[in-house]
Amino acid sequence: MRIGVPKEIKVHEYRVGMTPSAAREAVHHGHEVFVQRGAGKAIGLFDEQYLAAGAKLLDSAEEIFAIANMIVKVKEPQPVEWKMLRPGQVLFTYLHLAPDPEQARGLMESGAIAIAYETVTDARGGLPLLAPMSEVAGRMSIQAGAHCLEIAQGGRGMLLGGVPGVPAAKVVILGGGVSGTNAARMAMGLEAHVTVIDLNLHRLYELDLQFGPSLNTIYSTVDAIEEHVLGADLVIGAVLVPGAAAPKLVSEDLVKRMKKGSVLVDIAIDQGGCFATSHATTHAEPTYIKHDIVHYCVANMPGAVARTSTFALNNATLPFTLALADKGHARALAENPHLLAGLNVYRGKITYQAVSDALGVAYCPAAKALAA
Repeated sequence: MRIGVPKEIKVHEYRVGMTPSAAREAVHHGHEVFVQRGAGKAIGLFDEQYLAAGAKLLDSAEEIFAIANMIVKVKEPQPVEWKMLRPGQVLFTYLHLAPDPEQARGLMESGAIAIAYETVTDARGGLPLLAPMSEVAGRMSIQAGAHCLEIAQGGRGMLLGGVPGVPAAKVVILGGGVSGTNAARMAMGLEAHVTVIDLNLHRLYELDLQFGPSLNTIYSTVDAIEEHVLGADLVIGAVLVPGAAAPKLVSEDLVKRMKKGSVLVDIAIDQGGCFATSHATTHAEPTYIKHDIVHYCVANMPGAVARTSTFALNNATLPFTLALADKGHARALAENPHLLAGLNVYRGKITYQAVSDALGVAYCPAAKALAA
């Protein structure tokens, strides 16, 4: 198979779909890998390394899309990219289609086969290709939130961990999944007072066993969210409904009632955000202030630590990339129900129900689309 790796073009996105090591592995399996010149330069992955790995370099994304059977990326395709896709071409990347009807329409019209990292599953019911970036985003959310609490950033002027004789900040984390757990770990490491709110009692039990009395775990209700958000200095939105738009857990009225200078960090912004006042921002302008509350809503948070993120992501995606290349998409999807769960668009049809529901588009089960 001919695998194409274009340079990412989303604003301030420096990750790359395949590292030289991943490219070498694909070449070892008998495939051709075409990488756009300079695709990994910003994070110290140079063209010479790709050449040494057996990859071939092309000058433009147009050449990559034209020659490849499968495109391996990191972020969702931008309009100029989805217009280069062709019928039957495989796209393997993050998509986040539920809050993005324009992209969904573009992919449907292309006739391409779009497999989303964020909905591939594993035998334990986890999301193995989302987990590495959730780990990064969770840890980064506390760094970002601590910085936003500084008075020069519009925050309350609080040190997250306090000092002897002065209280630490109160951090509330909505969601106890991978990103929420990593956020809690970082916040506790900085000696903040940390509360995790989640609907899953079993998950709260696991967090209690993992962290003990240092972590406050609360079952999610409207009352609980309201009480703890109003008392918080920093709120991390870490909720996830796989493939679907994030639920709005914090209303605009609740934001208005929060303490002036408090901070909201919305990790769920890729899926539309879980705060009513959230809208996507970039690393160039990461924050805005609404109702005297600082909002950090960067839609590709792990892109800020692009080198770490690229290697973490490749560790998870490489086995699936190789399966698609070795077997072809039809066989690879048919033989692996976890990979099949990643199929979001197949030759003009939406094949993931949560995306279909969010967009109001007809749903075709992935297995049925593949069989047809």
